[in-house]
Amino acid sequence: MPSLTSLLSARFAAALTHAFGEDFARRDPVIRSSQFADFQANVALPLAKELKSKPRDIAAKIVDNLDLTDMCEPPEISGPGFINLKFTPGFLARTLEAGDATAPPEDAGSQTVAIDYSAPNVAKEMHVGHLRTTVVGDALARTHEFLGNTVIRQNHIGDWGTPFGMLIEHLLDVGVDSAAAAEVSENPNAFYQAARAKFDSDEAFATRARARVVSLQGGDEQTLELWTTLVGYSRAYFNRIYSLLDVTLRDADLAGESTYNDVLAEVCDELEAKGLARISDGALCVFPEGFTGREGEPLPLIIRKSDGGYGYATTDLAAIRNRALGLGVDRALYVVGTPQAMHFEMVFTVAREAGWLPEGVSAEHVKIGNVLGSDGKILRTRSGAPLRLAELLEEAVARAKTTLAESSADFSAEEAEEVARIVGIGAVKYADLSVAHDTSYTFDLDRMLAPFGNTAPYLQYAGARIRSIGRKAEAEGVSAAELATATISLDQPAERELALSILGFADVLAEVAAGSQPHRLCTYLFDLAQAFTSFYEQCPVLIADTQLRNSRLRLSAIVLEVLETGLGVLGIRVPERM
Repeated sequence: MPSLTSLLSARFAAALTHAFGEDFARRDPVIRSSQFADFQANVALPLAKELKSKPRDIAAKIVDNLDLTDMCEPPEISGPGFINLKFTPGFLARTLEAGDATAPPEDAGSQTVAIDYSAPNVAKEMHVGHLRTTVVGDALARTHEFLGNTVIRQNHIGDWGTPFGMLIEHLLDVGVDSAAAAEVSENPNAFYQAARAKFDSDEAFATRARARVVSLQGGDEQTLELWTTLVGYSRAYFNRIYSLLDVTLRDADLAGESTYNDVLAEVCDELEAKGLARISDGALCVFPEGFTGREGEPLPLIIRKSDGGYGYATTDLAAIRNRALGLGVDRALYVVGTPQAMHFEMVFTVAREAGWLPEGVSAEHVKIGNVLGSDGKILRTRSGAPLRLAELLEEAVARAKTTLAESSADFSAEEAEEVARIVGIGAVKYADLSVAHDTSYTFDLDRMLAPFGNTAPYLQYAGARIRSIGRKAEAEGVSAAELATATISLDQPAERELALSILGFADVLAEVAAGSQPHRLCTYLFDLAQAFTSFYEQCPVLIADTQLRNSRLRLSAIVLEVLETGLGVLGIRVPERM
């Protein structure tokens, strides 16, 4: 189904052509929602200087050539030259009857998008800091796939480097097939901390660990086999968390630091050959244009350390080189914490200077803010350690189960477990997604699980309520076939507002994808649920006469479809009942 703004834009293009000539057909009318009308177009003001005329006079000429008789009431000019538009109920009803309200915009789906997200470390527990990168990244991946874009997930796990010397040596000490080794798949922190304690207290162990790093980097067969075992245990742990979170990352999406190990020297050589890298204080550095230190001196991006080792910058340069030139992406999204902003700005600039990011290929840092505790500081345990993600998610499910037990719904034990998981996990994910990704938010399970306000349970309950209405209608003999062809009537203001809200779905999805802003979809779904609540309170459904009942049942069914689809794009399910 075409979006409302695209339909209007096409009419404006025709009006501009008739009024000012074909050269003006592609001018963006900047159509946006308004408190004064359904939509407001700002096209006259940008043209005023070029046409050397008053904006209101330009707006009047556009309106004279604007054919919206089958869509809108007569347009009105307001302020300095804005054009206010209000759809007729008949047009809204016909549009709902003729199309699929959940269909993506017709012009979507032409890009290949790589999304770098989650990125936990091997043999380390995923903590609350990984929550947002995982949830936001997955929502963006689902959004782009829904729109028809080709998505390449890139889980850039930390699976290489100096810590693996001590981890592999500890694996040998406890035994590859021991319970202590297998614990990595359940409680990675215990294994890592035991290895670290030995490294700090046992010089002989530390010496072996350092030697093991050399063997690993040199490609020693036995060491690589042990490393593969360790990564395998961690993979099982990652998958357990991803399953609990209901995200779409799979083993095939792993693209960790080790992926690029064989090309790091090549990356450095290429940058040197292009005159972009030079030795500074013994290290090979690139000094990207526009980056300076406090004293105004050029800021270096170190790509090879003075000891010959490579760091994050080298790996990230190899990754972006592969994504742009090897995978052929149009966009590369990096869903990573805000503190890494400078790092990625420098990496992107170097990649552009090296020719690895061709014209038309974008690299974007989707900045992720912190998850805070009630004290306004980064959420941690009482001991000051990062809060384990598994523990947090399990608590959310447990709290949801308690809340469900207090409700009037009669759940079987199996159904209660399933619904608690859907509600608990959905509440955590939605709370994360409903705020702008680059801002911090306070983690508050009571607020997240509340059945009112801008929360997942409120939206899920709206969906469950519509299902309940549908079941009652079916029990009264109303068939699905009857509703599918029902004529939609929008005589009441609440009906019209609900229809208008439904038809905003395609535009919102396009905004989410273009700006990497899942919170816009959350806001839309909350507004839709509120519009349905107002409609339900003001417009009786099941007790209305047959024609009006069927119209309102069909409207309700479309709302449910949009709610389910929209929440599904965010990675959140709607339970059958609550």
